[in-house]
Amino acid sequence: MVALDSDPTGLHRVLDDTVVLPQAAQRLDTRREVWPDEVRIRVEKLNLDAASFRQLERAHTQYAVTDRDAIRAEVLDIVATRGKMQNPVTGSGGMLIGTVEEVGERSPLGLAVGDRVATLVSLTLTPLVIEDGLARWDATGEQVPCDGYAVLFGRSIAAVIPDDLPHDLSLSVMDVCGAPALTARVVEGYAARGTAPTVAVIGGGGKSGSLSLAAARRAGAARTIGVVPHDAEAELLRASGLADEVVVADARNPIGLRDAVTGAGGPADVTVVCVDVPGCEGGAILATAEGGSVIFFSMATSFSAAALGAEGLAADVTMLVGNGYVPGHAAYAFDLLRSDAGVRSLFEARLAHEAAR
Repeated sequence: MVALDSDPTGLHRVLDDTVVLPQAAQRLDTRREVWPDEVRIRVEKLNLDAASFRQLERAHTQYAVTDRDAIRAEVLDIVATRGKMQNPVTGSGGMLIGTVEEVGERSPLGLAVGDRVATLVSLTLTPLVIEDGLARWDATGEQVPCDGYAVLFGRSIAAVIPDDLPHDLSLSVMDVCGAPALTARVVEGYAARGTAPTVAVIGGGGKSGSLSLAAARRAGAARTIGVVPHDAEAELLRASGLADEVVVADARNPIGLRDAVTGAGGPADVTVVCVDVPGCEGGAILATAEGGSVIFFSMATSFSAAALGAEGLAADVTMLVGNGYVPGHAAYAFDLLRSDAGVRSLFEARLAHEAAR
């Protein structure tokens, strides 16, 4: 075990010439030996951030043909070069599942060797080594089977995977569990003031979106509006029963999105953005009532565009960045999955679609 001093934020793993946190670092130290407050995990599967995977697909698609080998090679190159999985275009990463194989004697995470866990911190700050060349990944979906190891710091977060749920399903939920928890907190804030808000979720048929709709309803929303990009997704969301109204709109069209939400009972008191495409900031702001709140959960969001857009529209809205962490967020998301058949049906349908690709 390494005897050098460590920092709970992982500063001791940063190889840059300047002092930065691991997420901002260009390169991390990936040595196997753990510092006293670290944990090493034998990695079984990565779950790439949706915005990152879509960008990789677009970058390696020509004339409607996607070069899956090139996607695999780029992910391997990123990890080998940077010592972590951080897409240089989107800046995002994802998370992983694996089995704890060594625990430093001063680790505060409460994990034990043999625990099967999912990390609840981003791959953008997690030292990572891939040892199998991603030979089992066909590069058609965000879930990446692999063999290798990763290191968690003293201030990292991980959760033991439940025994009662399929592991792929657990991974999908843990990847987005911050979204429903923060949505619930914001909606409960309205309820505490005696207001039952209207909540619009842009990307309501996706993983974070469906959980956010369920969380909003449970937290006391008077009305939920799910916004999806096409009719097929609208049918799935309507069948789930998660939204009082389902509308089809291009979230990148500000006027179209505003009109769709308004026509469904808006403007929204709370708008939650869960889509993995850029250019949705203006529409989300316009779809939100004066004095309302916009929660951005997409890594494709331009926060400068959101701030300047709200200013330019003279919009009195509170804008929140979903940072992926709220105390108890994993347990809350799993409770929603177990108790809401609509949420589970959407997750299972998405997993089945990815498996069939």
